[in-house]
Amino acid sequence: MNALDPSFGALVTLGNMLRSFCEDGGAGHPRQWSEEHRQLDALLDRVYLENAWFTRESCLYAFSYWGEMLRKESLEDWLAPYPGPKETPLTVALVLAGNIPLVGFHDVLCVLLTGNRALVKCASNDRLLLPFFCEFLFGFEPGLRGRVNFTDGKLHGFDAVVATGSNNTGRYFEYYFSRKPHIIRKNRNGAAVLTGRETEEELSGLAGDVFRYFGLGCRSVSKLFVPQGYDFTPLFQAFYPYKYLLEHPKYANNYDYNKAVYLMQGGEMRDNGFLLLKEDPSMASPIGTLFYETYASNPALKARLATLGPQLQCVVSSTGADHNTAFGKSQWPELREYADGMDTVEFLLKTSPLQTGEAP
Repeated sequence: MNALDPSFGALVTLGNMLRSFCEDGGAGHPRQWSEEHRQLDALLDRVYLENAWFTRESCLYAFSYWGEMLRKESLEDWLAPYPGPKETPLTVALVLAGNIPLVGFHDVLCVLLTGNRALVKCASNDRLLLPFFCEFLFGFEPGLRGRVNFTDGKLHGFDAVVATGSNNTGRYFEYYFSRKPHIIRKNRNGAAVLTGRETEEELSGLAGDVFRYFGLGCRSVSKLFVPQGYDFTPLFQAFYPYKYLLEHPKYANNYDYNKAVYLMQGGEMRDNGFLLLKEDPSMASPIGTLFYETYASNPALKARLATLGPQLQCVVSSTGADHNTAFGKSQWPELREYADGMDTVEFLLKTSPLQTGEAP
């Protein structure tokens, strides 16, 4: 796909601004800030007041990520395998999650760069960031203003849908949007495979995969697979720099609550004072907790991971297996790493208004 859509240049400009803010404004030099930097700084305060999980640290990490992804070369490399934008645009309804800052921005990119229009329904706990970013885009390229619209009410007048939610809301989405071309995403989590031979640097990277965004991302590592007899001491040492998360009231409350529940249940767990490590077959661990399983052999591990396929968003390891993610990179996916493995750009390019029928 050639960079023909007018959104391309606006997105590159936005990337430049985000990198500049993270390098200058994010470092705390207010006298040097541009007006755009001042607006972003004020936005961070507003976002935290509305959603205490969206700390300045978390938002700046998201800003830094998007600043890098919106480089001209990164966008061109991502879009190169695809044909050009659509001549007959669709109106694509986007029902977004709100678990981490700007989690739905990739979907907006996909809609704009394929020449389509976005009708966006933000999650109730993430109503500020994306509209604010889009206002920047409209300022850089006024022609985009009519191509991204936000709504708090019932969706109508759309041709296709990309919706993200829990397993329960996913079933509702599948029923409600059954007459429209759609991508429906449900619960997924990240896992990590350890061998016991990891370096300090790799374990430090894993700590970021576990604790970044308080473990709320679908790519956050919520489950470990460790060999039988694994020594957890080096892992806990790598986790120690994140002890400061106990200063966050919501994280501390979740940690204390889960600890009390597990103590009453009488189950075994490892506790380093700010994270509970518990052997459990489940994939999704609660905040302040990390589940693990042991494996006896590589074939047994491979078979176990195969059974979890639909629940896995990514697998962090240093084993070199296909599609595995490097330690420390779970929250730094390439633009072509689509959520749930569903190619959103291909879906949007292949969907035609003639396929869409009536609105539900």
